[in-house]
Amino acid sequence: MRLLYIINKNTNPYYNLACEEYLLKNFNEPIFMLWQNEPCVVVGKNQNTISELNLDYINEHAIPVVRRLTGGGAVFHDLGNINFTFIIDNDHKSFSNFKKFTEPIIEVLQDLGIDAQFSGRNDLTIEGKKFSGNAQFQDKFKVMHHGTLLFNSKVQDIVKALKPKTEKYVNTGVKSVQSRVTTISEYLQESLSIDDFQDLVLQKVLSTSNNTRTYQFSLQEIENIKKLVQEKYNTWDWNFGASPKYNFTNTLKYAGGLIEVYLQVEKGIIKNIKFYGDFFGVKDIGELENAFLNQKHETHTLERVIDNYHITEFFLNLEKDKLLTLLFK
Repeated sequence: MRLLYIINKNTNPYYNLACEEYLLKNFNEPIFMLWQNEPCVVVGKNQNTISELNLDYINEHAIPVVRRLTGGGAVFHDLGNINFTFIIDNDHKSFSNFKKFTEPIIEVLQDLGIDAQFSGRNDLTIEGKKFSGNAQFQDKFKVMHHGTLLFNSKVQDIVKALKPKTEKYVNTGVKSVQSRVTTISEYLQESLSIDDFQDLVLQKVLSTSNNTRTYQFSLQEIENIKKLVQEKYNTWDWNFGASPKYNFTNTLKYAGGLIEVYLQVEKGIIKNIKFYGDFFGVKDIGELENAFLNQKHETHTLERVIDNYHITEFFLNLEKDKLLTLLFK
């Protein structure tokens, strides 16, 4: 078969996710692309973004969060990880056939003496530990398959970024499966750089085609992709607002009493909020509840709302930071 290899050295996660959509919608040839992202979290199309993340860790380290076109769970990317993407015509047989697209990866690893296996629905494992997660998207004309390859990623960062501190979100989104993960480099018999491993993957995939050519985006195409970043992939509406509706509950015990909060959130927007408890205040709590309605369930937005009020008038002796904690953690 013919195959177009896309050369993409960009490591901006917003750009790279937009790049996939641009290729999907504007190119007719079968495509293969290898790419890497700077540290980021990539969430599945149907996930509730906030409930997948350790927000403290994400905010402290300024880690970008971006939603992809495909379903599945949240994943952490860094420069120790390689991503691969196939885009082919929709033959109505390839969608959900994860083995078809991961066979070249398994062959490369077996050539290196590593017993990699396809496992479960969409994972690749070594000795039962996951090093690759895969996901797919289809429309009427195309199928896109992409996957991760944890070569020498910092596993501790993966765990810290993706481990929510609580289970206070009840939602209809897909939860990430917390599975044991490993890296390819741990099983190499001889030293191999990530660039050399990437070359091995590339050569293996290209060997399956009798008609390959390489392609680099023109300046105009790069501008088109950047426009898609600005309009979609680097927006709150796509990365957070596209989350399924969910309910959030939390309880705070402090010197002034007990506070319970209940939120209903749709497309990232607070549609209902109620505070309950044995706390004291000089103002009607309904005034504060109304101020939160139709606001984004997002830290900076709610902090701005809180700054418009003297919180101790609603909750005697409560500090602003504790109220923010109540609304998210």
